[in-house]
Amino acid sequence: MPVSDDRPAFAREGRDWPNREASRFVTAGGLTWHVQEAGEGPVLLLVHGTGAATHSWRRLMPLLARDFRVIAPDLPGHGFTDPLPTPSLPRMARALAELLRVLDVAPQVAVGHSAGAAILARLCLDGAVSPRLLVGLNAALKPFPGMAGFIFPAMARALFLNPVTPRVFAWSADRAAVERLIAGTGSTLDRTGLDLYRRLFQTPGHVAGALGMMANWDLVALDRDLPRLAPPTLLIVGGQDRTIAPDVSFGLADRLGGRARVELLRGLGHLAHEERPELVAELIRAGAERERVV
Repeated sequence: MPVSDDRPAFAREGRDWPNREASRFVTAGGLTWHVQEAGEGPVLLLVHGTGAATHSWRRLMPLLARDFRVIAPDLPGHGFTDPLPTPSLPRMARALAELLRVLDVAPQVAVGHSAGAAILARLCLDGAVSPRLLVGLNAALKPFPGMAGFIFPAMARALFLNPVTPRVFAWSADRAAVERLIAGTGSTLDRTGLDLYRRLFQTPGHVAGALGMMANWDLVALDRDLPRLAPPTLLIVGGQDRTIAPDVSFGLADRLGGRARVELLRGLGHLAHEERPELVAELIRAGAERERVV
């Protein structure tokens, strides 16, 4: 399959996009966003992680839409949403806050996967959103320890600044390479799930968006502020996650005291919500019921 030019195109890479009937494009903060919306009821916001897009919710979103009005955007530089020049955590959070303002929604439940959970935590800490329940799916809320916290972002920054890197990565994103990448997260996806990731990774613009996010990511300030996190928090953790150690969520729960609850899903990896969407949907609904959202 040849590499697509630059950004993914909805008419091309999105030709049979999951839940395509729920898709629309919204202008907010100088960006054109790809947003999916389905269902009725309390607003539930889904925010994907680095390198993913709304396809990550392909089976979870319809389950949640039975009880909620679900809103799921592609983050800047990912999927079919325009990129930010400098996609740092604060800028990503401000951009998402502006999108919510334009949509005129106030999420009652906010669900973030991996780095998406960090964006939601930043929004909560800054007072931009006040959900009655915050859900982190294998949440990436802790800086890399020691020198890794300096080396990994620096490596991503060097790759991001090299204009050739995204194209080289895209050219090498064959099926076997994507299978190895996903397996490295501790998750096992079906053929459709793997092919959707491969489709995105074969577009240099999407790769550049993911590299840019990693290059500009700094969780030190967020980590310092997390004890002030006010919403009741549900942390859903894949026991086989090889990307974010489950101990990160258990450590955060200790810091938050009685405001946090951890649900450990044994046998699942970093993409647990794609492996067992029905189980994750059940846990989210149960959490919303405890907080009397539904």
